[in-house]
Amino acid sequence: MSSIFKKIIDKEIPADIVYEDEHCMAFKDIQPRKKVHLLVIPKKEILSLADLTPEDQALMGHVMMKVTEVAESAGLKNSGYRVITNIGQHGGQEVPHLHFHILGGEPVGPIVY
Repeated sequence: MSSIFKKIIDKEIPADIVYEDEHCMAFKDIQPRKKVHLLVIPKKEILSLADLTPEDQALMGHVMMKVTEVAESAGLKNSGYRVITNIGQHGGQEVPHLHFHILGGEPVGPIVY
């Protein structure tokens, strides 16, 4: 069964896409936690960071560069932002497709351990 992100990639369901190329895309989170809450995903179906293989190295370098570019395009460069990825059930991962949250536009607060 395809994840909701795969359906967004395949344009089966709509999303407010802010960036897209052949390897990844970025779109607005439908349940934003901050003024700016964007998601950046690889188009390749990868469950989480824990499922990366050596073959994914170039793709992940590209995705991480795009995380920075998307954040800058959203006006977050000077004020700062947080990038989060969750891994597995105990890590809070809700969608089984690797994704990076970009949170900003207001203080995000300290990380609680």
